[in-house]
Amino acid sequence: MTKLLVTGAAGQLGRAVLHHLLETEKVAPADLIAASRDTAKLADLAAKGVETRAADFGDEEGLVKAFTGVDRVLIISTDDLATPGNRLKQHRTAVAAAQKAGVKHIVYTSMPNPDKSLVTFAPDHLGTEEAIKASGIGYTILRNSWYHDNYMMSMPHNLQVGKWFTAMGAGKITNISRDDCARAAAAALANPPAGSQVLTLTGSESLTAEEIAARASKATGKPLDVVHVTDEQLAQGLTGAGLPDFVVKMLVSADANIRAGNFDLITGDFETLTGRKQQSLAAYFDHQKAALAG
Repeated sequence: MTKLLVTGAAGQLGRAVLHHLLETEKVAPADLIAASRDTAKLADLAAKGVETRAADFGDEEGLVKAFTGVDRVLIISTDDLATPGNRLKQHRTAVAAAQKAGVKHIVYTSMPNPDKSLVTFAPDHLGTEEAIKASGIGYTILRNSWYHDNYMMSMPHNLQVGKWFTAMGAGKITNISRDDCARAAAAALANPPAGSQVLTLTGSESLTAEEIAARASKATGKPLDVVHVTDEQLAQGLTGAGLPDFVVKMLVSADANIRAGNFDLITGDFETLTGRKQQSLAAYFDHQKAALAG
């Protein structure tokens, strides 16, 4: 019996991974462990026969206990972005705990090109990758491209006013759905690729802001004009909208990263892992058109 553990199991990605482990990969519930800071949020999984364990990335001793008896663990990057350095510290704690618990394989959710990325949180991912490689544990690092889902934070408002203010410039970006990343993570956890590998999960097309806007417009029937602005202008607009400073810096850095070409890449890694095609951005927007249209 091979035991598979998913951290962050109460989060959106974690829940989707567990869904695909159970439904797509047909892993027996008894072979799965869902871990979260708050196990009360995992009651529905427990009812299906999935074991639940408490796991706090700030508590190494507790993590060692959670990881004991586990063959493979999926470390989902935490959402602690407000304080620089916190997330990397948490991830290093998780890797150290995996070592002490005797985990045989780590799957980790990273990002494309963390070594040259301009995104504010890229050092967290690069440092975690380095910690995993130094641990001596076998690994599958999944560098997830920017989610389709991220557009749902601002695109409904953009469509409402008919304008999308962006600092992407002429840069292109490859997007992939969160659900497809979950499907790939489930596949990597259930049947890890041979040896240790770094895989980049992307969509099948790389798009400009105008091409993204056209897909959102087509799905909703609402016109959407792209307005190119500078980093400073974008930061002012986001700050004016009431977003926290660390979120403003993250979003501005993401647009700068697109301009630099660091999100413009297409690989076949998703298809190799899962044996299927990714959901396109057009199909995702079409599926979300009611929410997009507001």
